[in-house]
Amino acid sequence: MALLDPSTLRRCMHKDPSFPLGTVHRLTLESSVLKGNLLGDPIDRIIDVYVPRGHDGRGLPLLVDLVGFTAGGPIHTNWKNFGENAPERLDRLIASGAMPPCVVAFPDCFTKLGGNQYINSAAMGRWDDFLLQEAVPFVEARFGCGGTGKRGCFGKSSGGYGAMVHALLHPDFWSAAASHSGDVGFDLLFFGDFPNVLRALATAEGSIQKWIEKFYAAPKPKDSDVHILMILAMAATYDPDPSAYLGIRLPVTQDTCELIPERWANFLKWDPLTLVEKHGEGLKKLKALYIDCGDIDQYNLVYGSRRMHRRLEQLGVPHVYDEFPDNHSSVDYRMDKSLPILAKALSA
Repeated sequence: MALLDPSTLRRCMHKDPSFPLGTVHRLTLESSVLKGNLLGDPIDRIIDVYVPRGHDGRGLPLLVDLVGFTAGGPIHTNWKNFGENAPERLDRLIASGAMPPCVVAFPDCFTKLGGNQYINSAAMGRWDDFLLQEAVPFVEARFGCGGTGKRGCFGKSSGGYGAMVHALLHPDFWSAAASHSGDVGFDLLFFGDFPNVLRALATAEGSIQKWIEKFYAAPKPKDSDVHILMILAMAATYDPDPSAYLGIRLPVTQDTCELIPERWANFLKWDPLTLVEKHGEGLKKLKALYIDCGDIDQYNLVYGSRRMHRRLEQLGVPHVYDEFPDNHSSVDYRMDKSLPILAKALSA
């Protein structure tokens, strides 16, 4: 039996092989800003880069995919059963004329604590700096794409949070952003999880270190334990304590689960609903801003999304807001709406 070359194999596994296939380049970047990070995460980072058929990247807009928690960017370039991965989606959208050609980068920002919120943290690492100072310039130099006025970011869940926060903090760097079911409204999103975290820690003598060591020693982590790890990662992101194990300290008392005001305040200052009060005017510089959320989102994000939409309207920030009949899970199909909006705006 003859072996298939990679391009033929990809076409065979393509949901619809009739569309011209773009090329996915796998690059590796040795990060300087991640050196010495408290989690001990690797500084060599994979960045997959999609370039559409018939282009070498030069002169095209650049979109950067910020993936959700528990994932790294290259997961979106992997083959996907019963559906499309991101390159296949891009092939279809570009070939059909739904969106103009663009380069799309998929940086690996996974961490030992399971993911990323794409901001700088004394515990998690300098992920904001990684994107702005290293990953994006690296891709732009290699492919001649992007540049001022032609850069956008998008993501879902934690990635949607990253896209929104980057748009708020860096509207002179990014010119378009899309947040799919992004973290917003921290009072509804996080507080209900703290009792579950304390119950989990109680199984490890109340020790964050012992619980995490047990998590990594397990032959099969439970989904519920992954969620506990995520909340610990949020603590290391928004209120890090470099003197604590992996920088993690909780914003609640361990015996009575009462909020510790100064620690919880550190969480809230990173809520997009807080950031918009100081940085919202900068969003008017964007060429496109897209926000959506499922109307039965199981993490209560639809309520925070509605608050953000209302506040942006009050501030006069142009944006597209869309609620759709679904929950938080498996909603990559929403990129069919957001990516054409971003790519058209950046191509104008």
